[in-house]
Amino acid sequence: MAETRTQVQQVDPVWTRIRDEAHGAVNDEPLLGGLVHACILHHRSLERALSYRIASKLASSEMSEQILREIADEAYDADPSLGQAARADIVAVLERDPACHRMLQPLLFFKGFQAMQAYRVGHWLWQQGRKDFSYFIQMRVSECFGIDIHPAARIGRGIMIDHAHSIVIGETAVVGDNVSMLHSVTLGGTGKEDDDRHPKIEDGVLIGAGAKVLGNIRVGHCSRIAAGSVVLQDVPPCSTVAGVPAKIVGEAGCDQPSQMMDQLIRGCH
Repeated sequence: MAETRTQVQQVDPVWTRIRDEAHGAVNDEPLLGGLVHACILHHRSLERALSYRIASKLASSEMSEQILREIADEAYDADPSLGQAARADIVAVLERDPACHRMLQPLLFFKGFQAMQAYRVGHWLWQQGRKDFSYFIQMRVSECFGIDIHPAARIGRGIMIDHAHSIVIGETAVVGDNVSMLHSVTLGGTGKEDDDRHPKIEDGVLIGAGAKVLGNIRVGHCSRIAAGSVVLQDVPPCSTVAGVPAKIVGEAGCDQPSQMMDQLIRGCH
């Protein structure tokens, strides 16, 4: 008797929703049809769409779009966690950014999301020992998006970078899962030392616009750093720091500040 095998089709709700939104966008604005088809509807998966978007953004006279696309495809094929992280980042942006109303927006328009996915490809190259190519990715991300992330930095999933201009993340920085930061944030060093010299940001941290976190210090999980603060010492978990230099001014105010995005400091005098 012939054996009957049932093939279960893989379910990808994020990609399915993006494609549905893309069809709606073309109906609403036919003049964007070429962009939407090229970036989304021509591709069989989110990973292939990301490869196309990264390559089209970072290509230059020095490096063709085709080569960059092949590199990105190689990275996504070799490491499925890159695509998983991208999906977590898209969901994070949709849930936390009030200006984001559809999942296709980060993929098409938001430079914070696009720069983060390019960094992830560069980080994969770094891990493979292909450091010069990863430096090229870093350079082009900085030139195209105004965001400078060293390819050796380690960054988790569910990252939301709002507005995203002038972000700097150093070589030995570590950023956990479900972290949110706004524009002009620096995770930097304090001098010319060349060892472990950058901050460690734990899960669920909210970093306000213009905040500078400097040195090999630790920011505890679910903490908040107020806009414009300069953080030079460890931050305990579930607390709020503010000022120059930053000091503890209270508790975080909620269980998940990076998701609530509440930056107001209440009850402080």
